[in-house]
Order: sequence, then C-alpha cells, then structure tokens
Amino acid sequence: MSHRPRKRFGQNFLVDRNVVANIIAAIAPKAGDRLVEIGPGQGALTALLLAQLDHLDVVEVDRDLCAELAVRFPQGKLTIHEGDALEFDFGSLPGPLRVVGNLPYNISTPILFHLGKYATHCLDLHFMLQEEVVERMAAAPSSAAYGRLSVMLQYRFEVTRMFGVPPEAFKPAPKVHSAVVRLRPLSDAERAARGLAKDEGRFAAIVTAAFTQRRKTLRNALSGAVTAETLAALGIDAGLRPENLSVADYVAVANAAVDNAPDTPNT
Repeated sequence: MSHRPRKRFGQNFLVDRNVVANIIAAIAPKAGDRLVEIGPGQGALTALLLAQLDHLDVVEVDRDLCAELAVRFPQGKLTIHEGDALEFDFGSLPGPLRVVGNLPYNISTPILFHLGKYATHCLDLHFMLQEEVVERMAAAPSSAAYGRLSVMLQYRFEVTRMFGVPPEAFKPAPKVHSAVVRLRPLSDAERAARGLAKDEGRFAAIVTAAFTQRRKTLRNALSGAVTAETLAALGIDAGLRPENLSVADYVAVANAAVDNAPDTPNT
C-alpha cells in the first residue's frame, strides 16, 4: 500500500515483521475465533490473522484504507466496518469477541474506556499502546503510575504487559516506546471477590474525583462524596493519598457513598 499516514487519525503503521509475528503468537488465533481488529491500517496484522481465521471483522475510520483493504482481501472472509471505533457497537458482533489493535495513541484511553462497556462480551483483548499507558494500566496501588486508568480497567480486567516495541518498528516512527498488553475480562466470581459496585456511575465518579486531586489526602479529595468517619468505618485512613487505595477499596468507598446517600424526596 502507498497510503500516507494521517496525523489526524494518529496513524503509525507497524512494519516490523518480527513484532507482527510476536503479536500473532501472543494472540494465538484459532480458526473459529470471533476476532475483531481495530485500526487495521495497511493490513500488517490483518493478513496473518486472516491466514488463520475463518472470518475477521475490522473497524477502520480511514475510508481510503477501507477501500484498499477491500481490494486486497477476500470479502467472504473479511468484513470491513467503516467508522470510528469510539462509536462502534461491539455488542452488535457475535461473541465472545477477541479484540486486537494498534490503537491510535492520541485516543487510546477513550477507546479503552469504551471497550470496558463490552467486557462481558469479550474473551480477551490485545493492544499495541504507548508504553507509558500500558504501565498505567497494569500499575499496582501506591506506585507512581497507579491512577484512574489503573482502577477503572482493573475493576473489569486482568491486565498483563506482554512485551515492549521500539519506535523503529513503525512508519513513521513515533517519539515514544510502545508495548503490547493483554486484557482478560474477570469472571463473575473474580469480580465478586474484589467487590461489585452497587452503582458503577458513582464508582467511576469517585475514582475520577480522587485522582483529579491525587496530591491531596482522601479526606480532602473525596470530601464531597464521603466523610472521614465513613472512611474510618471502612478501615481506610483518611490521611492516605488516592494512589494508596486498591480497586476493592474504591468499590467499598463507592458502595458506602450509595448507602449513605440521602433519599430523594417524592415530588
């Protein structure tokens, strides 16, 4: 393909064959897998995936690339969904899905949050991302990289960094190092063991509020959501910082906020 990478789509095409082979090995696709690729680009992964699959769905926002993919690959095996992955309904595809992609680094976090909505519809997800983002995704509590992204993804997924990828593996080469990450949706039993949020909207709001003011103590960062007394009742020191709480701790705080919320008066 002679397609020129477009900055507005955050396009950096993977060209290193060894890296492509390592990603395919990590995914280990099987013929009957329901696999969807986000941002196939010039088809570096697409070609090898199609060699092992009965069928592949791809989501691509660049209509010129869609046209080139349609010419290059047999339509009986490849279904092209032209559009933005941020707006795509992954639940419309038969599951359980296996999702893979070299995600645009400029919108990787929004895509990850969007895909979180479909966790129960997925078997696993493999992505190429900026290495710093992968570190944040997999970070443990009380580490510098631990934050909102860590908590929100680890609430739904087991996150595993697979291997690093140098800038020269892409064309054009990005200014950052990359890494491949695997996300495995947690089973119902695993999620229950960590604690289930009674109101996932409240859970997300509390996590966001905490890390928006991550340098403050919990007493101050969460002052509008829970009291120091409530935190103490949960066995949580209000003098800790947001990065010191585990995912289970945040679930407990969010559930306490729900339990202690004043009843809405009848109108």
